[in-house]
Amino acid sequence: MPGIFDKIDKIKPVYDAADKAVLFICKILLIIDILITTMSVVGRYVPFVPDPAWSEEVVLTCMSYMAVLSAALAIRKGAHIRMTAFDRYLPKWLLKFLDILADICVLALAFVMLTVGWKYAQQIGSRGTYVSMPSVSRFWMYFPIPLAGLAMIIFEIEALYNHIKGIFVKEGEKA
Repeated sequence: MPGIFDKIDKIKPVYDAADKAVLFICKILLIIDILITTMSVVGRYVPFVPDPAWSEEVVLTCMSYMAVLSAALAIRKGAHIRMTAFDRYLPKWLLKFLDILADICVLALAFVMLTVGWKYAQQIGSRGTYVSMPSVSRFWMYFPIPLAGLAMIIFEIEALYNHIKGIFVKEGEKA
């Protein structure tokens, strides 16, 4: 059985690449947020610096992308808030079972986010435009949800795999 884990472990670079891509997108969005917000604030007090009407909507949209994508990154790193007060009192097998159950629940949520979020982005989002940018579809306002669902699916599959692998391969043992 451990031989199969050696083969599956070879796709870890794909997960690493996905992690780096999502992190890069979050960094770019943060830079865009900072630049637009700075320009908007300075534009209110300095006459020759523009204060575009679209700045608030773009900043809020970028922030929504960052929020959901960074939550997906937290899945990979195991950085979400967890209830661990009773972990030392529970048997190890129960903790592993609960971790796997939590992974399955989050994976189900991710599929809902992907499918329902995509439907909303296409249906509701395509019907409207940004108030300050009438040429830009509101699709982009709804798109962070299915995008985060996809990222969550990718990272949750890896987390689920790691928990299952932990059952069959003991720590320090080669897979």
